[in-house]
Amino acid sequence: MFIVRTRISTKAAAPPGHAQPPSRRVGTLVVTIAVLAGIVASGLFFSGSNAGATTAAGASSASSSSPSALVPVIVRDDPSSGAGSQQLLATLGGHVTQLIGIINGYAALLPQQAVDTLRQAPGVASVTLDQKLQLTTSTWDTTPALGATPDLAAIASNPGIPGWKSTASYTTMNAVTELIGAQDLWADHDTGNGVGIALIDSGTVPGNGLTGQVITGPDLSFESQSSTLENLDTFGHGTHMAGIIAGRDANATSLKQLTNSANFVGVAPGAKIISLKVAASDGATDVSQVLAAIDWVVQHRNDPGLNIRVLNLSFGTDGNQDYKVDPLAYAVELAWRKGIVVVVAAGNEGSSGRLNDPAFDPYVIAVGAEDMNGTPGVGDDTVPDWSSRGSSTRGPDIVAPGKSILSLRDAGSWADLNFPSATVNDRFFRGSGTSQATAVVSGAVALLISQSPNLTPDQVKYLLTSTADRLPKADRQGQGAGLIDVKQAAQQSLPRRGVTQNYPLSNGAGSIEAARGTSHVADGGVEIYGEVDIFGQAWDSRSWSGRSWSETSWQGDLWMGRSWSGTWEGVSWAGRSWSGRSWSDNVWDGRSWSGRSWSGRSWSGRSWSGRSWSGDYTE
Repeated sequence: MFIVRTRISTKAAAPPGHAQPPSRRVGTLVVTIAVLAGIVASGLFFSGSNAGATTAAGASSASSSSPSALVPVIVRDDPSSGAGSQQLLATLGGHVTQLIGIINGYAALLPQQAVDTLRQAPGVASVTLDQKLQLTTSTWDTTPALGATPDLAAIASNPGIPGWKSTASYTTMNAVTELIGAQDLWADHDTGNGVGIALIDSGTVPGNGLTGQVITGPDLSFESQSSTLENLDTFGHGTHMAGIIAGRDANATSLKQLTNSANFVGVAPGAKIISLKVAASDGATDVSQVLAAIDWVVQHRNDPGLNIRVLNLSFGTDGNQDYKVDPLAYAVELAWRKGIVVVVAAGNEGSSGRLNDPAFDPYVIAVGAEDMNGTPGVGDDTVPDWSSRGSSTRGPDIVAPGKSILSLRDAGSWADLNFPSATVNDRFFRGSGTSQATAVVSGAVALLISQSPNLTPDQVKYLLTSTADRLPKADRQGQGAGLIDVKQAAQQSLPRRGVTQNYPLSNGAGSIEAARGTSHVADGGVEIYGEVDIFGQAWDSRSWSGRSWSETSWQGDLWMGRSWSGTWEGVSWAGRSWSGRSWSDNVWDGRSWSGRSWSGRSWSGRSWSGRSWSGDYTE
């Protein structure tokens, strides 16, 4: 699962008469509030914490006693004036430390006594003192592979190697689908056919295993500005999830081929994945981008050819405000009430005492991870220590296989480049986390809905939780109702009463900053913080929640009145190739988060619920 990380574009503003094409920009500069300006009225604050942070800190310390001391500021030029302020800045004794193209502005150091002069100059929209913020990070698992592992064909051809297992280092999807009973539904021709599964993640890449399986929704990530990266998964997470949910080798068209362990087949091979890219090559995305993506899913759920009935969120933050006011909780509840089953990763925080946001919302299906321990039965299955337990009032609803899951490799992605030991037989990649478990459950939900299209989200949740298999060696808190058994769920009758959930509803009127938790975007040491979206507009939670419910938050390519670069054509892959190119050769080289290098940093411990890419996690 991924926890929200956002990043602002560093492209400098285009020179006069050379505007950037709107279709490639994160947001057109029609906004009237600076993205990075610390406007007190809207609660917007940023910090500088990269190169220059020490200088800025020293300047701030000295500013109280010396009017000539340099202070860190965020400057936004008025794009309609045609004038720039950088020459005046230099005349006043200041200098630019970072261009911030998305706001037509920059970060700078400026003598304190000159701040008002620059602020009042023609063509300057705003000058705001920069503020500091400290955040925490976590680390990737770099445990090396346990040894060479045979490919899927070798497993199938060698009777001495069970189809569900090669070595202790990974678990195949054939093993997963057999364990949870998915193959039994395939035998009844229920493969997820006709069901659309929205995957809000880092995008996907075309290739064998996803050919014909993916429809691209809008790209709401910061890479939507690049025609070579738009909709493509430069991180590696989304492709891994897509393979688990609905991957299928092209030759796997019959039941015999679907169950043949030499083929790669996800849980719901007949379903379609609607991919909405919100995360960039380092996993960076903001809560507001995820909210926009959920809004899009709700508004387009009934579009021709989509039929979105499932929403996969292998994502979460460590925000801890009450779900009854939390914007993310409201968004997933809205999708739920509109008929979409929302499956959310519980998180990888072990016994932290809380599920991630929005998994803590009681309506959705919160998924923990299960470890098969290399056997086809459940007698020795456990829940890994890192799988979030939640609290006595809200824990995981169910668990699904999430340890060392073998899915599709995204060659040249961030994960691929940084964790080569997770590669298996060139084509596959190994990952652990509640992300993977969530993808398994999303596929299982699609199977149930393809069998019984009139099922409501509450009924689906009841069927899965009431038929789950208890794990005798796993703790009760960690496993929730137990391991999903989709075969039993498909055979279970619905009672007349006791299925409908009636928890207090969220109104979404809380803080978007609180929903972020400790995860913030940074670019050049400048972090976004406060009640704003990524466009820098003040966040009006009540206005958004009302428009979200009425399905009017999206108007064409505008979300809440803001223009987005991500455009949707409603088509499947049209010959675009990834060819294993590296994202690092194209964009965002040397980006930072919370003032730390992304190199060796982890989405797994904070946002995306993929615990590790090498199969075993060590704290």
